[in-house]
Amino acid sequence: MRKLNVAIIGQGRSGKDIHGRYYQSEKNKYYCVKYVVDTDAFRRSVAEDLYPGCKTFDNYKELLAFDDIDLVVNASYSEMHYPISKDLLRHGKNVLVEKPFGRNRYECDDLMKTARDNGVVISVFQQTFLAPFYMFIYETIKSGKLGDIKQISIRYNGFARRWDWQTLQKKCAGSVYNTGPHPIGMGLGFLDFDVETKVVYSKLDTALTSGDADDYAKILLSAPGKPLIDIEISSIDAYSDYNIKVQGTKGTLKSTPDKYEMTYVVDGENPERHVIEESLKDDKGLPVYCVEKLIKHKESETFDGTAFDVGTESFYSQLYYKLTEGKEMTVTPQMAASIISVIETVHAQNPLPLKY
Repeated sequence: MRKLNVAIIGQGRSGKDIHGRYYQSEKNKYYCVKYVVDTDAFRRSVAEDLYPGCKTFDNYKELLAFDDIDLVVNASYSEMHYPISKDLLRHGKNVLVEKPFGRNRYECDDLMKTARDNGVVISVFQQTFLAPFYMFIYETIKSGKLGDIKQISIRYNGFARRWDWQTLQKKCAGSVYNTGPHPIGMGLGFLDFDVETKVVYSKLDTALTSGDADDYAKILLSAPGKPLIDIEISSIDAYSDYNIKVQGTKGTLKSTPDKYEMTYVVDGENPERHVIEESLKDDKGLPVYCVEKLIKHKESETFDGTAFDVGTESFYSQLYYKLTEGKEMTVTPQMAASIISVIETVHAQNPLPLKY
């Protein structure tokens, strides 16, 4: 098996601690990091130690002269994802771009077209679709075990503040652009990326952020005949104990990336109750509340791995065979573009004042 030569643009948290961690792990059987780009000299020196023999540059354009690059990972600042990816694609480079895919749907569509026109691959690093907890919940929903799903709540909440570049609108930042691709992507996934999906309500606000970009978001998605998707991304929720909660006519599932709990009923174990129009009474004729003890089943389990290990490994494995054999991937650029369409709509519905 031939290892593919990789160039990484950016040695921040994503480029170094997510992609880099995978490349340095025993799970990586497919790639060899040959080039690293970062404007910071110290980060370049660290990269040279992490990837012995690699060449480092302070400008990504240096990569355009090399013909031995099989894949470029674009882990630059969010507002640079589009222009850098487009330049690389135009020069015949396969590109894996970090989320967000682009600032708007136009940029996403343009990158997909540029990739097609130049016979190369554009991929978007949305590995949460391959995380064990998401895949389990998706399969459970499809199995019918929880009945007809009425609502799926997705919470990416905490109680903390930020003051880095991810708080600035001019950097294509804020909670919805930065964190949002994960919960919004899962929400769209639960709706099977229905083309009739609408943003039926949204609100963006600032709470603890030091910048001018959102750190509170509420987004409701709906599609005909599908459950309501209730998404929340908040920096001021100190008591959120789940990431996903599914409410169906036969039960409820609550999950974090680490474990799930599920309570449900089984057909035939709780006989149908017919409606009684009169006030309910006990055997003495006194009024009583309408209540019963349902036969319920409970289960819980932990997941083996997260989006950052199992999801990343699976994503990169699929990408290898996409690049070498043309095989389709679970996560497509079209899916990532649909996520940006939602983000673009939410920002259009909730313009925040620019302060920086």
